[in-house]
Amino acid sequence: MLKTSNRIVLLISVLLVVGFLTTSLASYFVSRASLRSEIDQNTLPLTSDNIYSEIQRDLLRPIFISSLMASDTFLRDWVIAGEQDPRAITRYLNEIQTRYGTFTSFFVSEKTRNYYHSSGVLKQVSPDAERDRWYFRVRTMATDHEINVDPDMANKDAMTIFINNKVFDYRGNYIGAAGVGLTVNAVKTLIESYRKRYHRDIYFVDHTGTINLSSSSFAGQGQRLQEMPGLAPLAADILASDSLSLKYERAGHVVHLNTRYIKEFDWYLLVEQTEEQAIAKIFSALLVNIAICILVTFIVLLVTHRTLRSYQRRLEDSAATDKLTGVYNRKAFDDFFDHALTDSRRTETALSLLLFDLDHFKRVNDTFGHQAGDQALQEIAQRVKVAVRESDIFFRWGGEEFLVLLKGCHLERALQVAEKIRLAIAELPLTYDATEIPLTASFGVAEHRPGESLDSLMKRVDQALYLAKAGGRNRSEIAPLLQP
Repeated sequence: MLKTSNRIVLLISVLLVVGFLTTSLASYFVSRASLRSEIDQNTLPLTSDNIYSEIQRDLLRPIFISSLMASDTFLRDWVIAGEQDPRAITRYLNEIQTRYGTFTSFFVSEKTRNYYHSSGVLKQVSPDAERDRWYFRVRTMATDHEINVDPDMANKDAMTIFINNKVFDYRGNYIGAAGVGLTVNAVKTLIESYRKRYHRDIYFVDHTGTINLSSSSFAGQGQRLQEMPGLAPLAADILASDSLSLKYERAGHVVHLNTRYIKEFDWYLLVEQTEEQAIAKIFSALLVNIAICILVTFIVLLVTHRTLRSYQRRLEDSAATDKLTGVYNRKAFDDFFDHALTDSRRTETALSLLLFDLDHFKRVNDTFGHQAGDQALQEIAQRVKVAVRESDIFFRWGGEEFLVLLKGCHLERALQVAEKIRLAIAELPLTYDATEIPLTASFGVAEHRPGESLDSLMKRVDQALYLAKAGGRNRSEIAPLLQP
């Protein structure tokens, strides 16, 4: 029975664990797939749109300012009039820089090649000077403006993002280049604010694939997409498309990437997000589910084990108990006797047996019926339970025969117990169907002798019962010392 119980508990354990793990893992993988889809189709594109909108607000503003400068009538009139008062253009450029909060503002005249700055005339540009080549590039470029990253000579060579805009007179003739500048650090601070707000890596790539600006957490500043692990195979597609949603692996992590071409900058905005943080939450949920699975499995197994043990005990009690009288049956005697004998040897105490039989019980059955006989047996069992000690063990030996195992009880004391039980049976008749039925019993008493076998002891106590029957019934007899 115990092996069967263990197999049932093991089977339930396996079923629970497999069921919980299957459900938890399936939920984890479905959630992860759903998360990836959500990032690709909604979260990242939406974030990219928001960042693009803020870039238009924050970084396109200098482009708008330089465009206003290029079309400003004061600037054009001043140039057309022959650039007669440098202080007037200086005040103008200083006003632009102060009002709009730019890092620098400038105008370079095509006629005089003077480089006017908010602090005055800075220099004259020359096609032979390396640092002046930007101006001669602007003269010939197809578009009206460009964004260029260069050191600013007027501000201790601080790296500056210049927005250079062509200036034309009223007839469309090129008369110079005007613009403003922002420090790279200021723009990086702006990008960093986007990163902290949206928890994404943000960087800008020019048409050659070079990463010009990036958030602090991105390690690719100054590199080219074509040289970066994971991004290299995607570089051509990124530079050939206005917008893309892609995935690639970096350092063992899946990275989701959204790209967008910013025409005003001629740069590509790249916004990327790793799965790691979001997946970590799902993985934590998986661990919580597994922990709950373990707890529930433990509780179910505990309840199952206790239920099976209780059921097993009931079966064992049912197998070892006489159904009619509720006392132990003959089958249970051997186990109880072995334990009692072991205790007797260990504690060096006596061990005795009482075997008794109801007198003329067949007459009760024949006269009053078997129901009366059953009631008589039940009544006898109740009277014996009251008469014996808690440590004594009471058995129905068979039919109308009963046996009492007396632990720690020598022969003389066992005889006293036998007499107590005999009197309890004889002094009060059984009332059945308004009829009083007298009951008596005959007893055999024996004490276990050192080294004696159970068979020998049973033969002696049975012989004592026979002597009681032969001696007139309703009496107790002690087993002879020597087995015949």
